Amino acid sequence: MSTGKTIAVTGGAGFIGSHLCDFLLARGNKVICIDNLSTGRKENIRHLEKNPAFTFVEHDIVTPFFTEEHIDQIYNLACPASPVQYQSNAIHTIKTNTVGVINMLGLARAHKARILQASTSEVYGDPLEHPQKETYWGNVNPIGPRACYDEGKRVAETLCFDYHRGHGVDIRVARIFNTYGPRMAHDDGRVVSSFIWQALHGEPLTVYGAGGQTRSFCYVDDMVEGLYALMNTEGLTGPINLGNPEEQTVRELAEKILALTESRAGTVAKPLPVDDPARRRPDISRARESLGWEPRIGLEEGLMRTIEYFKGQ
Repeated sequence: MSTGKTIAVTGGAGFIGSHLCDFLLARGNKVICIDNLSTGRKENIRHLEKNPAFTFVEHDIVTPFFTEEHIDQIYNLACPASPVQYQSNAIHTIKTNTVGVINMLGLARAHKARILQASTSEVYGDPLEHPQKETYWGNVNPIGPRACYDEGKRVAETLCFDYHRGHGVDIRVARIFNTYGPRMAHDDGRVVSSFIWQALHGEPLTVYGAGGQTRSFCYVDDMVEGLYALMNTEGLTGPINLGNPEEQTVRELAEKILALTESRAGTVAKPLPVDDPARRRPDISRARESLGWEPRIGLEEGLMRTIEYFKGQ
């Protein structure tokens, strides 16, 4: 179905962002992809370069962005999303989630555009509530090494709601849980990409702690559909959890990837990182009821697609 909007996607050359650009273009929209390429990659969007409806702008949202072209919607996905990436320049991560978000909200206000802020399950910290509902306020260490991201995203949500209350900006807030799939960077420190890359290279899979910590893994196509549904549902600000409610231990994930890649490399244990969440699983009742959305692609199918992608890298 063609919607014919002009849509800005910040972080559009990144993992989720590039898939979102594909999805929006396939529905007849014009897409302005904005990315500073700090973690996004040109190869993620190279196949779109000759599409007349696609424009790439290399830009860091910490600096205000201006365009005379009217923008209907903004998906703000700009921010490093894995601990390796966001801790490598913690101050810039904070700026992206504060100054950068203010700039994007200002752009939305100027264009009377609807804006979707990509928040994260990390706003719940190391949760004392399980599974996590949107009403849970979280358990976050404000001075730890992950705080640049965790607290940054919490402030980003605050800014969205203050611009909504104070200036009438039409906002959507999505709390994204662990997402995986093709176009992940092999060295981003995420558990799925790290495990697959190690398995394909015959290296032992690095399991932190005993591997009993849990995560819930959502395939990227499902995530993009959830973001699109939230953006285009009327009268709903969020926050809305988007993720897969099927919970896996990290050790179970390692065993599954070893089996799917037919690797005999086994695993190697390392100490747990500081403030690593012990359990993570979304309650997606609100997404089911409000958006009619839930993940469709099972873990094994999604992992096989991701493994095939990494085999080609």
